[in-house]
Amino acid sequence: MAARIVQKILYQEVADRLRGMIQAGELRAGEWVDEVSLTESMGISRTPLREALKVLVAEGLLRIEPRRGCFVNELSSRDLEHIFPLMAMLEGRCAFEAAQKVTDADLRRLEPLHHDLRRHAERGSIDDYYAANARIHVAIQELADNRWLSGLIDNLRQVLSLSRHRSLSYPGRVDESCAEHLAIFAALKARDPEGAEAVTRKHLMRQLDALRALAHRDESAAGPSALHAIDTPEPSHEHR
Repeated sequence: MAARIVQKILYQEVADRLRGMIQAGELRAGEWVDEVSLTESMGISRTPLREALKVLVAEGLLRIEPRRGCFVNELSSRDLEHIFPLMAMLEGRCAFEAAQKVTDADLRRLEPLHHDLRRHAERGSIDDYYAANARIHVAIQELADNRWLSGLIDNLRQVLSLSRHRSLSYPGRVDESCAEHLAIFAALKARDPEGAEAVTRKHLMRQLDALRALAHRDESAAGPSALHAIDTPEPSHEHR
């Protein structure tokens, strides 16, 4: 019995490690998962690795292709069109509830996070901005203190991590995103639930707008043949 408990803990740790590798870009979208290399680098056997892979397949981060192995998933344009409106709705509700519950002490804790966000935006440091942005989203989610809402957001956020911060590469998007976050913070300070919800929804949908523009730019650069590839993912592919 004890051995089975240890094994369960191990595969969960491996799953956490793999999620981190995907979010950090160490395992890239579309990349084949080299099980032999991973077992050697992690110092584990195939059994906990394969159990961990099953967990990530269920979460939508990986996919298994018959006779080819396991691959990191990719989000198609259609996937993004389906996911972002849901995230906008859920995170909007999160901001609504946070604005109802936020205290002066909470606002003081949020202040330095927004200071860091603005500093990274001014420097044009996308990686640092992305990390600060993520911390703010999580902080607002914690303020909402709704475990059912958090569970739904966490699941979708993991899938969106496949695209990482691609939307931030669109010209001007970092500055726009920063301004949107400051507007959300202002609504929280004003204890304005409706305002916080509306600005948060706009923030998420503006990310989708940036991804649409990037897809259009890539399509134009690649030529007419790229249209089908963007809108209809290849069988070996499927996500921010």
